[in-house]
Amino acid sequence: MQEENQAGLPATDTGEKIPPENYVFALDIGTRSVIGIVGLPRGERLEVCAVEIAEHEKRAMIDGQIEDIEQVSRVAGLVKNRLEARVGYPLKRVCVAAAGRALRTCEVHFELELQSPQVITPEILCRLEAGAVQQAEQEFSPSLEEDSRSVFYLVGYSVSRYLLDNYPLASLLDHRGQQLAADVIATFLPREVVDSLYSAMQKCGLEVASLTLEPIAAMNAAIPQSLRLLNLALVDIGAGTSDIAVSKDGGVVGYTMATIAGDEVTEALMREYLVDFPTAEKIKMKLGQEEDVSFQDILGLEQQISAAELKEKVTPVLRRLAEEISGQILKANGAAPSAVFLVGGGSKLPGLCACVAELLELPPTRVALGGRNFSTYLTKADPSLTTPEFATPLGIAVSSALNLISDSFTILLNGARAKLFRSNSLSVLDVLLMNGWRHDQMMGRSGKSLVFELDGENKVIYGGHPTLAKIQLNGRDASLSDTVRAGDSILFEPAQNGRDAALTLGDVIDLHSPGTVFLGGQEVALGLRAVINGQPGTPEQAIHARDRVRTRPVSTLEQLLSFAGVPEGTPFLVNGDAVPPHTLLRPGDRVEPVNWEKSEAPFPEKGKAPHEDLRAAPAEPAQPKAAAMQPDLSDLLAQEAAGLAREEGPKPQTPGTAVLFPEPQSGLFAAQAAEQASATQQEQAPQLPTPPVFVILNGRAVRLDGKTDRSPYCLIDTLNLVDVDLTTPQGAIVLRVNGHEASYLEPLKDGDEVEIYWDGQIRKP
Repeated sequence: MQEENQAGLPATDTGEKIPPENYVFALDIGTRSVIGIVGLPRGERLEVCAVEIAEHEKRAMIDGQIEDIEQVSRVAGLVKNRLEARVGYPLKRVCVAAAGRALRTCEVHFELELQSPQVITPEILCRLEAGAVQQAEQEFSPSLEEDSRSVFYLVGYSVSRYLLDNYPLASLLDHRGQQLAADVIATFLPREVVDSLYSAMQKCGLEVASLTLEPIAAMNAAIPQSLRLLNLALVDIGAGTSDIAVSKDGGVVGYTMATIAGDEVTEALMREYLVDFPTAEKIKMKLGQEEDVSFQDILGLEQQISAAELKEKVTPVLRRLAEEISGQILKANGAAPSAVFLVGGGSKLPGLCACVAELLELPPTRVALGGRNFSTYLTKADPSLTTPEFATPLGIAVSSALNLISDSFTILLNGARAKLFRSNSLSVLDVLLMNGWRHDQMMGRSGKSLVFELDGENKVIYGGHPTLAKIQLNGRDASLSDTVRAGDSILFEPAQNGRDAALTLGDVIDLHSPGTVFLGGQEVALGLRAVINGQPGTPEQAIHARDRVRTRPVSTLEQLLSFAGVPEGTPFLVNGDAVPPHTLLRPGDRVEPVNWEKSEAPFPEKGKAPHEDLRAAPAEPAQPKAAAMQPDLSDLLAQEAAGLAREEGPKPQTPGTAVLFPEPQSGLFAAQAAEQASATQQEQAPQLPTPPVFVILNGRAVRLDGKTDRSPYCLIDTLNLVDVDLTTPQGAIVLRVNGHEASYLEPLKDGDEVEIYWDGQIRKP
């Protein structure tokens, strides 16, 4: 007990003046009750100054999760007021723990491929681990929008294995390589679990100074750090949940929970003896006693049962509880641990320790009640505090006292207090992940690429690079790997994704005309001409995914006549002189047929395509026609565009064949003149096949083309294109489309990202 001194500071029993902020206030909000502890750090120990307990009047907590925030805040406020009256100063900041009931754990394998071999820096390692954490979270929330915050808080993660260029390493730092991979176990809490805890504390006028998990807090009290080199399991059996933590090699390596706890026994007694919940709780407390148990059932009848009968009735449910606990320990640890500590109110059920030992095939002496080690952290032994039910509240207080001695490990993130689940060494990456920021918000992603076809060749224009996130630690530029300490302030501005690739026809092809020539008295522009999907294109016209661009140069006499649709072999003069077909034309040149007069018209009749005129041409030269019949050159050019469109018709190929996209080239794309289709091809158009599909296969862009039955392209159509030896099995085959598992018959559409590889191989994520 403390007394208020003259300076307004609380004093200890020895009269020592201690500032209020040096004290630790811990609350354990359980299913049945709220326990509050106020203590003072004394070196490596905690001096407990006051303890208060208040039970919930109604069921405000279900399986450790807050259901009625108002009721929980009222009971927590009652405990707070009692403690304030005892210690003599107001309590403003509190240390709490979240129940493990809603914990979600996921194991993932994540891969990161660098552009070239390089030395692995802490920043690259952060990219790898953050990507793994985001992949784990997507297992729980695959529909999360890109611009939204996470619906989960990261509790913690551990890397069980690193790989560098397919070679296992204990650490990747300072090694040189290109293909990185990590096996990661990540643990999350749903946002509503944490937010409800913060809301309840806020309602009773308290600010959360630190947040941990109940199984971690209980382990801090029951298993000293020096013992964690051993493979030990701790089970905190409360009223609604049984939280489990496993230690090995000096740290906590896993968390899980059992779905049943002490209330399971209480509810079994209610059903067996027709009593209400409080009466069943009193009967449960007398388990293990030798005397008969007397009680009144809901009918008002007095009942009396022997201790032997009571033990017999609860044995089946006790067995179920032990089976659930043992199963979860084996799942979290992979095998039976060296020893098991049981703490919490439910741990004192008679026979539970022996039953767990039997199921884990451990000697009975290897499963025991926790509590004996509590005195390791206390300045003086108090028998009332060294019982199993005080593991969690003492653990919360001890965790805060020993790790957050005077500053309660406050970290500001963008001006607000950050939510933290542990107080030991943290990096900027840890803080961001624990507060809902995702990997892509820290790193950004490149913009979407644009795939199109130019003169029969596939081209890829890559999206823009992302703008990196801006991170400042205490006003100075920082990186994700920088260590964060108590009192630090982090300013974080998310990365911006790169712009999607955008392109116009003028960006691809130089459509500038150096001038015009006169063909049969009509002006024709020189230079490169282009059509998009069969329609004449303009320099400012946008190119979209899957567009087919065809070009034709008009620079020589032969090209001019071909473009205008003049039948091959028709003699023409340039400025009155006979010249070879490959002669380059100059602006202002006049191109006229031999023996041409203005009344002559060697061109096809208006309304006919050039090739139709060619097929209908008589053996003898055409007779002169009236000048009025001479076609307008714009009509000829439109007809030629239609001819190009006909040439665009898909060419039947073997189903499933594809052409790999080349790497992007700088500058303008060079184009060659397209060959005209033969008259026979024009007379009989081929059957239209399934439109081609452009996908990314194991990081390479490919075009699926050639199906003639109009059936859609599926994942199976890519098997003969993948750079994986499918004839020699190397484990389980992995089929993924856009990051999700897929079947061989998964339909594919433009832009899909397809991955096919043997499980364990390195692939770019």
